[in-house]
Amino acid sequence: MKLAVVGGGSTYTPELVDGFARLRDTLPVTELVLIDPAAERLELVGGLARRIFARQGHPGRITTTSDLDAGVDGADAVLLQLRVGGQAARLQDETWPLECGCVGQETTGAGGLAKALRTVPVVLDIAERVRRAAPEAWIIDFTNPVGIVTRALLGAGHKAVGLCNVAIGFQRKFAALLGARPAEVHLDHVGLNHLTWEFGVRLGGPGGEDVLPRLLAEHGEAIAADLRMPRTVLDRLGVVPSYYLRYFYAHDAVVRELGEKPSRAAEVAAMERELLALYGDPALDEKPALLAKRGGAFYSEAAVDLAAALLGGGGPGVQVVNTRNDGTLPFLPDDAVIEVQAFVDGSGPAPLAVPRPDPLYTGLLAHVTAYEDLALDAALRGGRERVARALLAHPLIGQFDLAEGLTDRLLAHNKEHLPWA
Repeated sequence: MKLAVVGGGSTYTPELVDGFARLRDTLPVTELVLIDPAAERLELVGGLARRIFARQGHPGRITTTSDLDAGVDGADAVLLQLRVGGQAARLQDETWPLECGCVGQETTGAGGLAKALRTVPVVLDIAERVRRAAPEAWIIDFTNPVGIVTRALLGAGHKAVGLCNVAIGFQRKFAALLGARPAEVHLDHVGLNHLTWEFGVRLGGPGGEDVLPRLLAEHGEAIAADLRMPRTVLDRLGVVPSYYLRYFYAHDAVVRELGEKPSRAAEVAAMERELLALYGDPALDEKPALLAKRGGAFYSEAAVDLAAALLGGGGPGVQVVNTRNDGTLPFLPDDAVIEVQAFVDGSGPAPLAVPRPDPLYTGLLAHVTAYEDLALDAALRGGRERVARALLAHPLIGQFDLAEGLTDRLLAHNKEHLPWA
């Protein structure tokens, strides 16, 4: 089984490699190809990846290349974890929206639109090359904004599934609070990527006992603190929102907070420099503890489980993924990409039925889906007018003067990545 990772020079990659090594019975990888144009980073990451495989006795071969076409040739699955423009572009996404009093974040609001505009054309080009070199390969997208990127891939007819680590993070935290094994905990996870709620926490399977009320009663303070939201929010909702709902439920407070401290991009850039120095140590043969602070917790387990289900290595299973709506949430278009539990096998994901959310959630989901429609149109066709329309449609913006000011800043900061700008 051959897997290829586009963006293999990412500091995330040792987390992924560690998962492949530990879970080799679930996903028997014979060849892992790390693909990245940044040769120096790729050499450091590739060396550590080989040492991780060797330490854990994995028989698979790890190769590195900057040649995308050669790297994906004959692959069974291709994982996308790229960042167009690197941390420098992320820093811009997190700062210029604050000049207009809006959240500066790489996947939400105006910064998220900038990332989508840079990313969608690049991902679609990669996917076309994968289609030529490995027509049967599955594309697993971990590249943000996952919902918009996955929608672009599916709209172009690619065999693609989007993946985020929010759900598996909740599963692991809830399992620990309940004293249960993670495999026993199933989530009624409903929404769009980075706009989700846990409407139920079930023990034993999708139809098992819902223990969410008990979790909130016994551990509500801890859950709220982890989300950096007041306990009263959880009491009012009766569900657990993802961390990203902070940007909607406490927008102004978050903007003030972001303006008073260093950006997350600056923190990550410093962390990446330290990680790359560690990766260059020939004695290091396991993922360092610092990597846990980088983000992406449990990414490797989620990726292994998804790839195994799609490729038949571990059999079919139920997993939270990003995939076409196709009536699952009847108030959204069929071609919307939603993030829900799905039965996954070799034919792809089939979303499980979910209860219809009440208007408190359906209104916001429909609003953000409309924005994503316009964002994808802008990413595919370009043009200042399309960018301004997408920003005006976003529920965190929604005012003409704001949309105009943000459009000017977005285009000014992204000219090198947007040929039409």
